[in-house]
Amino acid sequence: MASAPLVSVVTPFYNTRDYLGECIESVLRQTYENWEYVLVDNCSTDGSTEIAERYRSSVPDKIRVIHTASFLSQVQNYNFALTCISPDSKYCKMVQADDWLFPGCVRSMVEVAEAHPRVGIVAAYQLEDDTVRLDGLSYPSPEVSGREACRLYFLKDKYLFGSPTSLLLRSEAIRARRPFYDERYAPFEDGHVCFDLLKTWDFGFVHQVLTYSRRDNGGITSPVRQFGLDPFLHLSMLVAHGRDYLSGEEYEYCLKRAEGEYFLHLTKSACALRQETREFWEFHRNGLASISYCFGWKSLARWLPRALAEKIWDAFWTRRDSLRARRSDPAAADSGHPRRQALKAL
Repeated sequence: MASAPLVSVVTPFYNTRDYLGECIESVLRQTYENWEYVLVDNCSTDGSTEIAERYRSSVPDKIRVIHTASFLSQVQNYNFALTCISPDSKYCKMVQADDWLFPGCVRSMVEVAEAHPRVGIVAAYQLEDDTVRLDGLSYPSPEVSGREACRLYFLKDKYLFGSPTSLLLRSEAIRARRPFYDERYAPFEDGHVCFDLLKTWDFGFVHQVLTYSRRDNGGITSPVRQFGLDPFLHLSMLVAHGRDYLSGEEYEYCLKRAEGEYFLHLTKSACALRQETREFWEFHRNGLASISYCFGWKSLARWLPRALAEKIWDAFWTRRDSLRARRSDPAAADSGHPRRQALKAL
């Protein structure tokens, strides 16, 4: 393995004491041997720093701990961490501090990249809590052109990129971008950079589950998951990158579809019985501004009739199903009612 290419594994962290040890252990268990591990501490105050230093002391020839001079935003910290990789590394594997890798992760990804020198990004299936996430290439294909990978997303809704933890990147591609991630696209900066890289690189895929991620982990996407990320993500990626990979006719078709799905979602939210928070609308307004897309209430008014119709239709079917269940088995239909539960308890 001494002749195998060097892989820089990178974990930027801030106050992740509960998960950091498990993350580091997963790197130490890799079956691939020629790696360095760069842990970047973003001014942690919860004991994470001591955890990182303890592992550095136990494996000093493999692990480096770097401390930021001042507190950075998450994207800034990730960008800084990527500047710390060895100049000799051929590949870089990001592992977010609350995630971990299966033992064969680095080896399997490097094998695909080595077999296909034009591949700049390698992905694999990702276990998110107890659910396997990410779309994959058609089995057993290990690679496609970057153009084809992006067209699969726009035309067939196949999202291949996942999170930073689910990807292996060529260090050459990282060194060519300063900064690597564009802050204006946060919290989806990692997806946007993939579309940029695939203009010049091909895409590789390992047909295995190689990484684990926590869904509700207190990260920057956790508070906004309820805001309707998928419709916004699709529209933002299309507006920012669609013209690079689609014909004019394809782009207009996809844009019309994406706008319809997105603004219908916003209109339904506006019509919901619960009052959406100020943060909800700020998230979407700022997100659209990041792709120079003007937000206006006229866009929602256009979709108001359909939103109301779907709301009435959904209520009708929900009511009908409830009545059918009540007629077929009244006891079962009412079993969840608080008064019935109280009577059962007596």
